[in-house]
Amino acid sequence: MPIIVNLDVMMAKRKMSSGELAEKIGISQANLSILKTGKAKAIRFSTLEAICKALNCQPGDILEFKEQD
Repeated sequence: MPIIVNLDVMMAKRKMSSGELAEKIGISQANLSILKTGKAKAIRFSTLEAICKALNCQPGDILEFKEQD
């Protein structure tokens, strides 16, 4: 998939664990893991907004587009 999820990078920069982020944004650790690994097919804007608020970042800090060859 040409969308790369850099959630792990932002979490490391903010020194936040998966459990802490999941609790702050109100989703399960299993669903957060699906997002982090890039296996999610979609993300709600409300979830993206909550992640950005919790990590004090922009959506572009988390999501990246790379064309496939």
